[in-house]
Amino acid sequence: MEKIYTKNAPDAIGPYSQAVKANGLVFTSGQIAINPETGDVEATTISDQTEQVCKNLKNVLEAAGSSLDKAVKTVCFLADMNDFAAFNAVYGEYFSSKPARSCVAVKTLPKNVLVEVEVIAEA
Repeated sequence: MEKIYTKNAPDAIGPYSQAVKANGLVFTSGQIAINPETGDVEATTISDQTEQVCKNLKNVLEAAGSSLDKAVKTVCFLADMNDFAAFNAVYGEYFSSKPARSCVAVKTLPKNVLVEVEVIAEA
């Protein structure tokens, strides 16, 4: 098992890794809309937060030698299911390979963000 780290994605805000590579797969931790350059959540809309989340995931996967195109499964958490269409519009630009996906609404996300996404991808 290999732990993955890149300065091009936010540092973990708890006792976990940005991602782990094991048995030919990369398992990312959930990414929220933290700008890795500032360490802050700057985006306020679901579209802008989804954009930052996808950029963070792209950078973590690339640090692991993978890519968004190699994603096989995503799990998406939304603070409000009314944001589903706007979320999908941005998500679809990044995950054009259409991996398997679950998308659920949750009560609260870290730092009160609107979206969090985790990915399992081929290494």
